[in-house]
Amino acid sequence: MRHEFLEQISAHLAERDIATLRYQFPYMEAGRKRPDHERILKATVRAVIARARRNGNLPLLVGGKSMGGRMTSLALAEQPEPDVAGLAFLGFPLHRPGQVSDQRADHLRQIKVPMMFVQGTRDSLAGIDLMRGLVTSLGRRSTLHIVDGGDHSFKVLKRSGRDQGEVLLEIADAVAAWGARFGG
Repeated sequence: MRHEFLEQISAHLAERDIATLRYQFPYMEAGRKRPDHERILKATVRAVIARARRNGNLPLLVGGKSMGGRMTSLALAEQPEPDVAGLAFLGFPLHRPGQVSDQRADHLRQIKVPMMFVQGTRDSLAGIDLMRGLVTSLGRRSTLHIVDGGDHSFKVLKRSGRDQGEVLLEIADAVAAWGARFGG
């Protein structure tokens, strides 16, 4: 929740009139390194969605960075949330490093709301060709924004000529443009 990337992207989204609700999973709150059981992670997602629902009558876009986005998608695949208008992933962890596969995405076919994937071309947890294929297979309800040269944390190499600030602005602009489809 206090990760520099999440704080900065939240600030950039706020500048674009998109409110965010950041949270931590229980294991992180307790200072443990090992993630909670998937059941607890999904229950946490549901509790956060319920909390966000109480904040007003605006379109509710959910998602997260890496595991947070994946757990959100698993929760929605298991039980859709009627107030959720869309799902945004900032670095979907499609596979473990060196174990290239798209099996972690099988559940995404059960999700009926629009999805946006923001992925770096150097992401070791999501081969970009696999991501392109996944987004194509999901059809019109999915969108892919590629961060050229970005790794899983969207860091780019110095030789790219871009800095992290520029990359964050690019991501915020892409998410805001996608989110504008939902009004609010």
